[in-house]
Amino acid sequence: MGHSTHGLALLPGYLAELESGAMRKQGEPGVVADHPAALTWDGLRLPGPWLVLRAMEIAAQRARTQGTCTVVIRRSHHIACLAAYLQRATDQGLLMLLTCSDPNTASVAPFGGLDAAFTPNPIAAGIPTNDIPVLMDVSTSATTNGLTNRLHKEGGRLPAAWVMDGHGVAGDDPAVLFKEPNGTILPLGGMDSGHKGYGLTLLMEALTGGLAGHGRADAKEGWGATVFLQIIDPRAFAGLDAFTRQTGHITDACLRQKRPQPSGRRAKKVWRWPANKAARAWRFTRPSCRR
Repeated sequence: MGHSTHGLALLPGYLAELESGAMRKQGEPGVVADHPAALTWDGLRLPGPWLVLRAMEIAAQRARTQGTCTVVIRRSHHIACLAAYLQRATDQGLLMLLTCSDPNTASVAPFGGLDAAFTPNPIAAGIPTNDIPVLMDVSTSATTNGLTNRLHKEGGRLPAAWVMDGHGVAGDDPAVLFKEPNGTILPLGGMDSGHKGYGLTLLMEALTGGLAGHGRADAKEGWGATVFLQIIDPRAFAGLDAFTRQTGHITDACLRQKRPQPSGRRAKKVWRWPANKAARAWRFTRPSCRR
């Protein structure tokens, strides 16, 4: 999907966790609570992608009768790239929300603070439209642990001032995260409007650790995740056609935007989304469209 931190790069770590027993190879999740539209599991440190796919299947089935279903998983192992799950839902005309936190570590400080209290806490959403779906996956911090770790090993720099050293000075060098006093990743919005990312982070903590009843207040168990997954069936609301009419309209408006030009140059003709669906899909997957 164009990202180099959350795909096969995770495989050596996963295999090491399996070998050490930190990731379990066998078993089923424990059921903590079970209601028609709300299910809570103890993941028992089973593989995160397997747990998420199981949860998606059950949530989709229940959403078709209940309108929505939420599955919360505590003590899951790492769940990899959130964006990779979404199209499985949108292909069925379902809206999906997915977020996670890792209560076993912290690298993001609250806005205005110096001490790490959170993980990047990503949130992802899959939104069906009358054409190509919207697949959104963003962290509530300025960057991720995966990218800062990789760039630190390579001796590289971040594209902008996304981290802060242990004295509160923002910069682009991920090495500050590994020096005493330890630096932190800034909340989404950085030094000027990081209160927005901070607020979103608190919401993600409530949806994951709060609803699961297991998180940062408990003993650490190693690399893992607490997961919130919700499937919503638009058919139970105004209907799928009405839903995709609205989402299709707004995505079309986004895709047909004029592009800004350097000062002194005449604006080019408005760029139009290709009429042919195959051409649209090809253009969507080109690396230049993922920047």
